[in-house]
Amino acid sequence: SWKGKIYVRVGSTNRPLSMQEILELGQKLGKIRFDEQICEEASLDDIDWDFIKSEFIPVYETVSEKKVVGNPGELLESLFCIRDKKPTNAGVLLFGKNPQKFFINSYVALARYKGVVEDIERLDYKEFTGNLFQQIDNCDEYIKERTATMSRLLPYQVQRQDIPEYGLFSIRELITNAACHRDYFNQHSKVIIKMFSDRVEFYNPGGLPAGVTPKNITEKQFSRNSIIAKVLAKVRYIEELGEGWNKIIDEHKKHPLRPEFPKIKADDYSVLITLFSTKEKFKKKIAIHINERQRKAMTYIEKHGRITNKEYLDINKGITARTALNDLNDLLKKNLIVGRGEKKGRYYELQ
Repeated sequence: SWKGKIYVRVGSTNRPLSMQEILELGQKLGKIRFDEQICEEASLDDIDWDFIKSEFIPVYETVSEKKVVGNPGELLESLFCIRDKKPTNAGVLLFGKNPQKFFINSYVALARYKGVVEDIERLDYKEFTGNLFQQIDNCDEYIKERTATMSRLLPYQVQRQDIPEYGLFSIRELITNAACHRDYFNQHSKVIIKMFSDRVEFYNPGGLPAGVTPKNITEKQFSRNSIIAKVLAKVRYIEELGEGWNKIIDEHKKHPLRPEFPKIKADDYSVLITLFSTKEKFKKKIAIHINERQRKAMTYIEKHGRITNKEYLDINKGITARTALNDLNDLLKKNLIVGRGEKKGRYYELQ
């Protein structure tokens, strides 16, 4: 720097950085943090005090094993969510009545597709708004309700083993990481989650910090928004010691179907993390426990998209309607197919 200006070497000359470049450099080096700044347009009336009293404080007291002394405002000051009688950006995002009023793209957008590629016709599209706790909880619940839980009988055991399509901790941790560590300076983009039949993709605005790469992410601890991270850790939404990635890897190693490890792609502006489904692995494992008639039916559905009871009888000549129904019910129990419709209009599709 020289006379209040910061210069960068370009070839054989020194060029002064613009204010925007200085800001971006400060962000990258962690010298300027979004969540620490006071939200000038907000007031304490924009804080959801009812949420703090009825939902946040009870959990905070349970986790910390001590009663909150003083009023909620003093608690938020101690958490750096209020400064100089004004909410910080962290305070608005964590406890605001309507954070999107101040930060238009501070929400999670989720698109769900039927197949393995993006299609014009989506199965569903949702936007999860509200404070960060609400976004995380509602998005987590939505994804888990729309992913499979597969069951299988274990040798010499009466009880079935339920196997989730994805690691349940991994889903929640990646949603929380996206909400916590995204680049909130960039209000032109938002957290985007895409659900496909074979994977879930988590897109996060903001590249990895300096020194952190997809290869060493499990060894490095970082937080782009340290106040938000600390508050989330206080109520166990994230791991305070930055152990979340290690737990994700550990969950994948212990999963009965050994799913492919998450894939991480990153550049200077975004991070894309992909979780891979275990449904195909489950089908291959369970396939040895289905009979030849059921195999024919699975092949038929793959080719035609569905099968009815009548079609099951047609491709398996000589069997009774009772046998066909038993076979189909067995495939339903094994979570290989799903039934649609009632009585005469009933048909079956791949799960």
